[in-house]
Amino acid sequence: MVHTDLDIERASAQVETQCPFCSVQCKMTVTEVETGVSGQRRTAYQIEGVPNAASEGRVCVKGMNAHQHAVHSQRLLEPLIRVNGELVPCSWDEAIHVISHRLQTISDQYGPDANAVYGGGSLTNETAYLLGKFARVALGTKYIDYNGRFCMSAAASAGSKTFGIDRGLTFRLTDIPMARCIVLAGTNIAECQPTLLPYFNQAKENGAKIVVIDPRKTATAAIADIHLPIKPGTDALLADAMLSIIMDEGFVDEAFIRARTNGYDELLAYMNGFNLNRAADLCGLELEQIREAARAYGMADTGMILTARGVEQQTDGHLAVRHFLNLVLATGKIGREGCGYGAVTGQGNGQGGREHGQKADQLPGYRSIENEEDRKYVASVWGVEASSLPGKGVSAYEMMELVHQGEIKSLFVMGSNPVVSIPNAGHVVEGLKSLHLLVVADMFMSETAQLADIVLPVTSYLENEGTLTNLEGRVLLRKAGREAPGESRHDWRILCSIADQLGKGRYFRFNGPEEIFNELRLASKGGVADYYGITYDRLRREEGVYWPCPSTEEAGIGLLFQQSFAHPDGKAVFTITEGERWEGVSEEYPLILTNGRVLSHYLTGVQTRRSPSLLARELENFAEIHPITAQRYRVRDGEWVEVVSEHGSFTVRCRVGDSIRQDTLFVPMHWGGVQNVNHATRPELDPFCKMPGFKTAAVRIRSLSISGKQPGQING
Repeated sequence: MVHTDLDIERASAQVETQCPFCSVQCKMTVTEVETGVSGQRRTAYQIEGVPNAASEGRVCVKGMNAHQHAVHSQRLLEPLIRVNGELVPCSWDEAIHVISHRLQTISDQYGPDANAVYGGGSLTNETAYLLGKFARVALGTKYIDYNGRFCMSAAASAGSKTFGIDRGLTFRLTDIPMARCIVLAGTNIAECQPTLLPYFNQAKENGAKIVVIDPRKTATAAIADIHLPIKPGTDALLADAMLSIIMDEGFVDEAFIRARTNGYDELLAYMNGFNLNRAADLCGLELEQIREAARAYGMADTGMILTARGVEQQTDGHLAVRHFLNLVLATGKIGREGCGYGAVTGQGNGQGGREHGQKADQLPGYRSIENEEDRKYVASVWGVEASSLPGKGVSAYEMMELVHQGEIKSLFVMGSNPVVSIPNAGHVVEGLKSLHLLVVADMFMSETAQLADIVLPVTSYLENEGTLTNLEGRVLLRKAGREAPGESRHDWRILCSIADQLGKGRYFRFNGPEEIFNELRLASKGGVADYYGITYDRLRREEGVYWPCPSTEEAGIGLLFQQSFAHPDGKAVFTITEGERWEGVSEEYPLILTNGRVLSHYLTGVQTRRSPSLLARELENFAEIHPITAQRYRVRDGEWVEVVSEHGSFTVRCRVGDSIRQDTLFVPMHWGGVQNVNHATRPELDPFCKMPGFKTAAVRIRSLSISGKQPGQING
């Protein structure tokens, strides 16, 4: 490019960071460039991928535009407090004083469990760890959970029961091209983790068959050799059907089963008399489709099964995953290169965020809060008596029920937007409005922050240093390279300040994230998720380290279960438990509503809807519907429709296309207000992991153009 003496373009600052969005955590640089003519300066940004072991230097459209929300004019830059019904600016001293005083008053009057904490799967490991410690030491409450309950809980609990450990991938990303068959069940890699797609394309080039199980013809299904457009809610049954075929046709690995598993004889009895034709009919599939997929996986020398929210976000999600794990164990496809199971983590730190204490039943290192030895150990690290630690709380949705019932009087929300992300959204809003105190720490005035009594401005990914753990269990250090704008503060520092005001400051004397991480390392030592051998110095030198890593002399384990599983006897466990199948649609609500993501947005859209480039790609929400179904309900492409369930309704534009089953509607999850799909999702929970049934709600649809009704104001 040729410049005149009036034309200016120069790099003013460069930040080495990583994308704040999905679980790949792609490394990149963000360079500020001053451009323009003399007297008319403006700042532009150049984004470049940095070679790394996960994304290999690739960055997707979300990562390329993530900086836009970090520099957005709507960033919260000072604390806000509600006065006479309005949120007005206040000082940090006032905000911290009011929060601590009101929390203490509520605790004194109603007991410490009247206060509750709600975290997020995008927080750094340091903040997630500190949030759990804050709840249990500073507040003394048992009520803490986080939005990862709606993301990974089914796969996490299934992995723990089957293998004895929960880690997103049991294999390394670089093992994917070695697989000769890959089953992608309820995961849309191409849109949700697009920088991983080349691994799967490389596997195809090496001769692998790709099986995609999804009610929609997604961008991921487009690369499939076999696409099974399953009826939502029947995943466990499909897994059993594939297992029946694998058993009948002799594809089981008897030697592996006898040497390394328990429960196979019981599984044989459970599968005896399995009706394949009935299963295919209930799944909405042709039996030959299922047979082709089962044979492809069964016959392959190496193979992988990956699940994500399509399988997991159901009221039998835990068991559905375990039934897919039966396939892995029966064929012996785990613990060696090109083999394994993977739960495709959704949030940026969905893996690390569930390991160190912000789940209701966990202490750092994946220790159990109900285990006395675990309690004693963590209490010794924290310098408190084990008897002072509260017991097990409840899941995120159950906390909202307790809010609604008045048992929880205050809620401290950090890194989440429950008004949009939780099912039965109207019920949630009613509960939050009834709280004595709602505090929200966020970068923007989210839908939840709009209801808060106090809003605290926090720093973005460009400003807040810390570690995150990607989907393959690799711990990464995200550096900070930009000053905090305005009066925004790091989330971990906010927790320390409130704890100090509550008289617990001696337990929260940290001057930076590295000091917090060093305490996390010690608290996790000897636990399932052992980070003790990982240090900031190692992360700076080595780019990333797999856990478990019990010693600074060890490399960490990327490929799990090569010799044994994590149960005390070293064996994995088959499951024969059959969950209660969703009863399905009715005459009043004849369609199945399922939800998910689109490429250009993330979670509840609080950040991505502040990116002009990303918002321009998907400006508003939509309902995807099959042409035959649209004709039946007199719905035209592009017009406003109302979707109604017994729990509530929302309004969106209609998008007609043949990439979806006739009995199913698909609606993204990234919008609030009248476009919030969770107004209609159902609150029933998986009995094992407390995952709500996001993917199966019975609904009806009608055109608002025909009724003459106009949609309400749309949040953007």
